[in-house]
Amino acid sequence: MSVSYRQPGVVLTDRFFTVPLDHDDPAGETIDLYAREAVASDRADRDLPWLLYLQGGPGFGANRFVGRQAWLGRALEEYRVLLLDQRGTGRSTPANRQTLPLRGGPAAQADHLALFRADSIVRDCEAIRPQVTGGAPWTVLGQSFGGFCATAYLSTHPEGLATALITGGLPSLDAHADDVYRAAYPRIERKVAAHYDRYPMDVERARRIAEHLLTREVTLPNGYRLTVEAFQSLGIVLGAGDGSHRLHHLLEDAFVPTPAGRELSDAFREQVQGLLSYAAHPLYALVHEACYGQGRRPTAWAAERVRAEFERFDAARAVADGAPLLFTGESVHPWTFACDPALRPLRETAELLAARTDWRPLYDPARLAANEVPVAAAVYHDDMYVDTAHSLATARAIRGLRTWVTDEFEHDGVRAGGPRVLDRLLALARDED
Repeated sequence: MSVSYRQPGVVLTDRFFTVPLDHDDPAGETIDLYAREAVASDRADRDLPWLLYLQGGPGFGANRFVGRQAWLGRALEEYRVLLLDQRGTGRSTPANRQTLPLRGGPAAQADHLALFRADSIVRDCEAIRPQVTGGAPWTVLGQSFGGFCATAYLSTHPEGLATALITGGLPSLDAHADDVYRAAYPRIERKVAAHYDRYPMDVERARRIAEHLLTREVTLPNGYRLTVEAFQSLGIVLGAGDGSHRLHHLLEDAFVPTPAGRELSDAFREQVQGLLSYAAHPLYALVHEACYGQGRRPTAWAAERVRAEFERFDAARAVADGAPLLFTGESVHPWTFACDPALRPLRETAELLAARTDWRPLYDPARLAANEVPVAAAVYHDDMYVDTAHSLATARAIRGLRTWVTDEFEHDGVRAGGPRVLDRLLALARDED
């Protein structure tokens, strides 16, 4: 049963759908999807077109907005909005360390998780679209991984789309995960250099923390093992507009004096735990590299293997040489599953996914080259998470796609500058700009 309620200026309705776990077996097992419908209070009785929002990730539920935050207010000026918790996330049927053992052992769990990529998400959207729109095509707004899903949507079910809007999420159509990370590490290094230029005092602060972690075992309140590699992964925040400032504030008071000498403070550990734990979004770690899997070549822990090609990211060497410690970014490693208690029971499952060699193609270059759906994409210059060159190559491969390349925003532009970003994309898609 749908339940409606109000926030300032918005009427919200909880909606639930049932879809096949495996769309190739429509009579088989089903899972539940949750979505939150949003409509402006003064338009609640109108027949409006629909906008489907696909969250970034993978593994995150849709934004829980309060009122008309970020881009939502602009969207509500002309759309009903469906904020979908993609399969396995949010209030949809969960997939985590507590529920996955219901599938069986690691091999069965890996087979299950192989159904949680963009191709299945798109088929979920097409399964629920007739129930939501009555069969009419809808506009999709895809942020980051949501843009990967939108590109897959254009490849497989363009008839379901009135317009596609993509922010920070144009994927390479054919790059292997190795190629993705080989392009990523130099970008990450540039972001770290820019951070140290802004906050030069953080060079010594980060080095002191790294020295501490190289000589001691540190455990966070939830049991997370804070190794130096895990500490480096805090660089993921540098991909957001305010990320450099957040990292600086985290580093500036990391230590406290104790009878045993200087130790990392409880406050520091608590904040780091919140940034590093995958307890709330385990799918991100489990299927992150699988999002790039196409064909028979395994992803095989690409981020870890490629990192070895960039020796400057070796923390022990940087400390020994007196060089600045390099943080890392959006990557998942085998040690992630050893450090995080929310992931430890799933390590063998992750290994099987990394070794998998039967990935389906996610994109159809021929169909994209013949695209007739209006498409606009925001490409953030030197985006830390999605390679700009890869995005622009894909933009050229999709017929009719219009790009807005900007250095005004980082990867989170749709949050930080939501109304302006969405307004610009709509204008581009409508040939008004």
